[in-house]
Amino acid sequence: MSFSPQSKVWIYQSDREFSTDEQQAIQLQLNDFTSQWKAHGHQLQAKAEILYNYFIVFIVDEASAGTTGCSIDASVRVIKGIEQEYSVDLFNRFNMAYKVDDKVVVLNKEDFETLISIKKITRDSIVFNNLVQTLEDFENKWEVPLRDSWHNKVFADLL
Repeated sequence: MSFSPQSKVWIYQSDREFSTDEQQAIQLQLNDFTSQWKAHGHQLQAKAEILYNYFIVFIVDEASAGTTGCSIDASVRVIKGIEQEYSVDLFNRFNMAYKVDDKVVVLNKEDFETLISIKKITRDSIVFNNLVQTLEDFENKWEVPLRDSWHNKVFADLL
């Protein structure tokens, strides 16, 4: 399945790493959901995947059918169900994710600030910009050096 660069993207970041068993079970739930995800009766061209054991990413190509408030609400219900079933937090925007080598680390905002202030996280550290909204931005601006992300503005006084 190929998706337009303008496809919509939603990213949900877990506050903890999913185990292999959890990933497999969650991926099955996501596949079931996206295979029947509709907007006003029209099948959405969609997929969802788990990346780096932390991120659930939905992609919808709106070329054939666009998302609606109700269809987005349906995806949020799936994510809330995953939250409850696996005791994870997928909506806390104050959890920050960055990479150390190829490993993802998720911290609360205070711990992230501390690591910036002691120079363990720098402008060159790779962070995740979960605010991207299109597939093109996801592919080019999701994993970026902190200096190229919104993090640079928010934490400017510490850098």
